[in-house]
Amino acid sequence: MQQIILTVIIAAVVIVLLVLSIRIVPQANTYVVERLGRYHTTLQAGFHVIIPLVDRIAKKISMMEQVVDFAPQPVITKDNVTMRIDTVLYYRVTDPKLYAYGVNNPLIALENLTSTTLRNVIGEMELDETLTSRETINTNIRSAMEKATEAWGIEITRVELKNITPPAAIQDAMEKQMKAERERREAILIAEGEKQSAILVAEGKKQSAILNAEGEKEAAILRAEAAKQATILRAEAAREASIREAEGHGKAIELIQESNAKGIEALNQKEPSEKVLRLKSLEAFAKAADGKATKIIIPAEIQSMAGLVTAAKELAVSDAPAEGV
Repeated sequence: MQQIILTVIIAAVVIVLLVLSIRIVPQANTYVVERLGRYHTTLQAGFHVIIPLVDRIAKKISMMEQVVDFAPQPVITKDNVTMRIDTVLYYRVTDPKLYAYGVNNPLIALENLTSTTLRNVIGEMELDETLTSRETINTNIRSAMEKATEAWGIEITRVELKNITPPAAIQDAMEKQMKAERERREAILIAEGEKQSAILVAEGKKQSAILNAEGEKEAAILRAEAAKQATILRAEAAREASIREAEGHGKAIELIQESNAKGIEALNQKEPSEKVLRLKSLEAFAKAADGKATKIIIPAEIQSMAGLVTAAKELAVSDAPAEGV
């Protein structure tokens, strides 16, 4: 019976030791293992076996990025203005061994380091620069803290100024300044609006005057062009009439010449007598005498016919009374 009890006890002890020797590390976590009081190894996520009563888990460390919101800290600017600033710190563990053995309490160390670094950075800046340069302050604090936290196995990923609270008097003065600035900007905007309105009105009048002048100019040009075209058309009509009249005269002359030519041709065909020819010569001489020439040269043939003409004239005169009776 005692042997059975002993066997059961031994089996129970073995089971307990086996259970104690098995360690399962969750994702994004690491376990720092000490063997006989000294650092032995770091267990990553997964299944592990350790030696019970010899190895122990000294520290369980999360590898995820951590966020710490520190309480507001009083700081003094370069121009001796006291304000309160609360910060938010983002960090993650990069070396579990250094994190476990580098500093006793990492969170308190980070808070104090953030507070002192913030005072140093703000102490080199004036109030207005502090209120408008948050990104610069964040970068300077992060750069200064990285040198110290590297030995702790911690990486500072980001530092943010959550709130900056200046004194009440400063806040009141800032509000008055902002109100005055807003009123100044409003006045400037109103003046700019009136200026632009006046400019637009003047531009409109200018454009209207230009367009009116251009319209009058175009109208005068069109009137001049119309008068020019009318003059040209009248001149062309007169020229065309002259041409037509000249052509009519020419045509009439041609017809007369053709008629005379036909008459001569008819006479030639009929073989006129000497008396007829002499009579035609006298008719031609009479037509020549009716002209404006001051001198007339009478051919010899016509001179011989003068007596005949005189006789014919006398005969005509003598016959006139008889006709009247």
